[in-house]
Order: sequence, then C-alpha cells, then structure tokens
Amino acid sequence: MGKELGQRILSAIRMKGISQKELATIVGVTEGVISRYVSGEREPKPDMIANIATALHTTSDYLLGIENDGFNYPRIRRMIARNASSMTKSEKKELINALFGEK
Repeated sequence: MGKELGQRILSAIRMKGISQKELATIVGVTEGVISRYVSGEREPKPDMIANIATALHTTSDYLLGIENDGFNYPRIRRMIARNASSMTKSEKKELINALFGEK
C-alpha cells in the first residue's frame, strides 16, 4: 500500500494546488510526516488517511486504491457532502463549473 498511497496523496496535493507543508498544517502533523507518507516510508493510520482525504477533497477509498479516478456519482456525492461546509465560494463555483461545464 505504501508507494501507491504516497503517489495518490502526492497527486491529490498537486490537483489541490497546495504544498506538503500546507497539507501537514491542515491535518496537524509535520511536513516530514507527510513526506514519509508520500515516499512510502511510513503508512498513516486510518483516521489520518480520512483526515488527509478530507483535506484534499477526495475519499479514503481513492487514496487507498480501492476506487479509481473514473466518474462515480455516489463517490462524488459523498465527497461533496463531506466537504461542502468547508468549501469557499470560489471552490464551490469551480466545482459547479467542473460538473456542468460553465465558464
């Protein structure tokens, strides 16, 4: 699980446009801990995987490789429900544009 999990975390970090340090601050660990997760040197506990998934607006299942990137309506719905209250107006607009193709 280590390297695949690390690559998925790294990919989600890049998609969100934040640094490993910013993710570390959000989830309450050091940048070094996130770096070890990304490199596969260390595996996060389940509650940390959930925190990272929430911070990166994805799912634990995606980070663990249980589901892929393909469009999955139930997954998208769960992700939106979990993150909507913490999203900024700008992020909500981006989401609407991504879902409905509006500019």
